Amino acid sequence: MTERHDVIVVGAGHNGLVCASYLARAGRKVLVVEAGDSPGGAAATREFAPGYSVSGCAQWVYQLHPGVSRDLELERHGLQWAARDLASVLLDSRGCHLTLSGALIESDQLSGDDREAWRAFHDRTGRYARLLARVFESRPPKLVESNLADRLTLLRLGLGLKLLGRDDMSDLMRIVLTNMYDLMEEYFDSPQLKAVLSFDSVLGARMGPRTPGTVFGYLYRRLGENFGYNGVAQVKGGMGALGQAMAASARVRGVELRLGCRVSSIDSVDGRAAGVTLASGEQLRAALVVSSADPVTTFKGLVGFRHMETGMARRVSQVRCEGIAARLHLALDGLPRFTGLDGARLGQRLVIAPDMNYLERAFNAVKYREYSPHPALDISIPTVNDPAGAPAGCHVLSAIVQFAPYGPPGGWDGPSAVAGLSHREHFTALVLDKIAEYAPGIKEQVVASQLLTPVDLERDYGMTGGHWHHLELSLDQVMMMRPFPGATQYASGLDGLYLCGAGAHPGGGVMGLAGKNAAREILRRGAAA
Repeated sequence: MTERHDVIVVGAGHNGLVCASYLARAGRKVLVVEAGDSPGGAAATREFAPGYSVSGCAQWVYQLHPGVSRDLELERHGLQWAARDLASVLLDSRGCHLTLSGALIESDQLSGDDREAWRAFHDRTGRYARLLARVFESRPPKLVESNLADRLTLLRLGLGLKLLGRDDMSDLMRIVLTNMYDLMEEYFDSPQLKAVLSFDSVLGARMGPRTPGTVFGYLYRRLGENFGYNGVAQVKGGMGALGQAMAASARVRGVELRLGCRVSSIDSVDGRAAGVTLASGEQLRAALVVSSADPVTTFKGLVGFRHMETGMARRVSQVRCEGIAARLHLALDGLPRFTGLDGARLGQRLVIAPDMNYLERAFNAVKYREYSPHPALDISIPTVNDPAGAPAGCHVLSAIVQFAPYGPPGGWDGPSAVAGLSHREHFTALVLDKIAEYAPGIKEQVVASQLLTPVDLERDYGMTGGHWHHLELSLDQVMMMRPFPGATQYASGLDGLYLCGAGAHPGGGVMGLAGKNAAREILRRGAAA
């Protein structure tokens, strides 16, 4: 006997839980099925060594939409902050660090001209990010075959551009297609300032500072300032606590969660999604299926190309979704000492990216399926703000590492150029060497380590290519082109199947808007009523 529901949501990542909660609040009978043993997807906390826990994939919160947080009453359901509004500290091996905290900047190396240029740049790009935030809070408009709602959305977008004023509108049109390297050269002299801003423009992307479109990546990262974040935030208990709060909120609204249930297929009857089949063979039926999995997994892995129109299958196979970021977790027997950095700043976001050319060279390696001998890093020491993640007196260091290919020749466990070391072991050693340039003595503090490559992220979190945005966040894969033409506005080429994950508009990051917008679109269409 098969179970029936109004809606089945595939995946209990944060967007899946958000979408399920909004649909349940509107009176739908919703079931969420999740392959993992805990909710949250990439927003999960894991023990990687005895007594040491860390946010396994997503590291910071800086874009969670306040409307989502308020509607789901996340703080009432257990969400607590270990720290808010953390600064970004660009590390210098001599101890001459640069600190960015919202619009504030601290550096002994910065000239008066650069400080003035920074204020102008921050204000101007902040206006552009506000416009982007408004666009992201609704479904993307179609440019052809649009209805009244689409025309109104385009009208609001045009009005928003117009209200920027002639100079700002012209400048936005000029820079959004350009690269961060040239823009930084235009505005600033300081190599440090140019580097930290450029790093944010390429974080998580298969791009270097000279790649066209990286200015859009920078504006995308600035979205959080419009959602109440003056810097990154850290969740108490790790990112898994956010997933647990979202799951608790969903259950209160009547959502049924089934964990440890892997979906093997999204089933269709007469050209319409009709439910799912689990790996156990159990069939679940619903009027509507919503997938928070990435588009390639959804269409190729679960629906199957044989059930799709040929042109759409080809578009699915052509999306760019190969990840280039790795995660390194270190279990330390004490607090690391960074040159020139006092203890009060160790809990901030620490960045290693000395200059833009360094970043570009790091990116060059991945073009040839190689990992850089001098990677760029986004470092967190979460136990400074939340000591429960490690034994007493001990600490965790976790880093996003760029750039790491999906698969070096022979695979990550194959032999590297260094005799006796696999690529995984060699890259881990290279990253440790780089951190040790800024924190001498850290190697002697390492109790255990774990490197998660894009292949590991794909395996552990079900993201094709190990890309945390599900698809490359580039100008040809955003808004009405996300995930690809023919599957926009959260619907798909299969009636009754919708998307609500990071591969849909507006994209990745712990934001929740993809889930909220998808639920709104489903309800607007009257689906599963």
